[in-house]
Amino acid sequence: MIEEEFHQLINKIQHRGCEWQTTEVKAAHRGCPEKLYDTISAFANQDDGGVLVFGLDEKTQFAKVGVYDAQALQKKVVEYCEQMTPVVRPVFTVYDEDGKVFVAAEIPPLDVAERPCFRSGKGRLKGSYIRVGDADIPMTEYEVYSYEAFRRNHRDDIRPAGEATLALLDKDMVDIYLATLRKNKPNLSRLPEEQQQEFGGITRNGEITLAAWMLFGLFPQVLFPRLYIAATCIPGTELGETDAYGNRFTDSKRIEGTIPEMLEKALDFVSNNMNRSTRIDDLTGRRVDEYAYPLKAIREAVLNALVHRDYSIHTETRPIQLNMYTDRLEIINPGGLYGRLRVDQLGHTQPDTRNPMLVTAMETLGLTENRYSGIPTIRRAMEQHGLSAPVFVNTGGEFRVVLYKAHAAPAAPAGPAGLVAAETGDDAADDGLLAFCRTPRTRAELLAHLQVGSWPYAFQRYINPLLKQGLLQLTIPETPRSHSQRYVAVTRY
Repeated sequence: MIEEEFHQLINKIQHRGCEWQTTEVKAAHRGCPEKLYDTISAFANQDDGGVLVFGLDEKTQFAKVGVYDAQALQKKVVEYCEQMTPVVRPVFTVYDEDGKVFVAAEIPPLDVAERPCFRSGKGRLKGSYIRVGDADIPMTEYEVYSYEAFRRNHRDDIRPAGEATLALLDKDMVDIYLATLRKNKPNLSRLPEEQQQEFGGITRNGEITLAAWMLFGLFPQVLFPRLYIAATCIPGTELGETDAYGNRFTDSKRIEGTIPEMLEKALDFVSNNMNRSTRIDDLTGRRVDEYAYPLKAIREAVLNALVHRDYSIHTETRPIQLNMYTDRLEIINPGGLYGRLRVDQLGHTQPDTRNPMLVTAMETLGLTENRYSGIPTIRRAMEQHGLSAPVFVNTGGEFRVVLYKAHAAPAAPAGPAGLVAAETGDDAADDGLLAFCRTPRTRAELLAHLQVGSWPYAFQRYINPLLKQGLLQLTIPETPRSHSQRYVAVTRY
């Protein structure tokens, strides 16, 4: 960071009157702050890193107070960084203005394979943090494990499936699978059958693997009762809304079976609950049913959830969720994106694979191509169906695919400045929406202002980033989903 960039950052902090995801402010005019470990850990554990800004006082609306001693402060910050595992190497910028000196310490992101960064004296479980808005939050045990699993290449898809035995597998399906493997790998047939089962992922050290159990088990949920799909049809745009008869769900089903069986049952559930229209084909004269969503996109999204979900002991009690709302369809699987992959790279970069044996087996069975074409297929199918682009949300603990029924999510700016705020990060765009919210606004008013037809989409893409930055707030924070809820810009004095 050059001095001019530092100057601009200080102005932005004072203009916004808050900290945010990648920026933390400390006064440091009376000495070095004591609690820096949490923020250093949190910044190092996120892809964009972060910057510690010293010399502004949050308690006095981020007034410029300067630092006590720029050289001594830098040495102290380095000491904090050297007490982290792995050691963090900050990059400093010193800037002076009107006789006051300000210091910025940029904390670079660690490679995913080196995370989590934690305070050595507290250990991984108690010393690892993540950044949520302007807060540093202790990592959960699962969040720590997810990094460990990637670094150590844990293979949860081939862990032992408890009391499963060969006798409890569908023998015909196992034989078909192994025969296909032998056809593709002729030398495999020269090995004893036990070794063929080992190399094929059916067994590992003589025990049935979880992948084999989920693919070929006669009833997989006997041993893993929560590895199913919870499918629900909701008569509204949010959970908890009811229809005219007070029903919270118009349909609800626990979808069980093997992975191929759950895939087909999930498609049947969606097909049975989707709105459809009928037209007569001009060329053939035949009746054609058109679904609200393209089945090809739904199939790929469900398949990705089943194959790429986290199958570790930390998530085996959490089913996949398939929720059909009146305006959208959501598929949520336990476990965020695996490894180094980011949401903006989906469909463009070859990903790290969480469950390689399961992926390979599905390809062998002809149920998936294993060419990383799932996301592009979903995007293309939605476009061909005349619908908005799919939305992908990664929270670390889960991954969500959202398909909108109507043209509710324009991909390019089409309205007022506030429409593109979350996409561009432009301050003027932020100000457009914030200026509109100087008066508390309802959801309907915000949708009209943004020219967007779906509240969940508008919230995720435009409203929530401003809430996280502390620039917007709820008028009824204790009941976020209240129908009387209003959203108002935060006034800084």
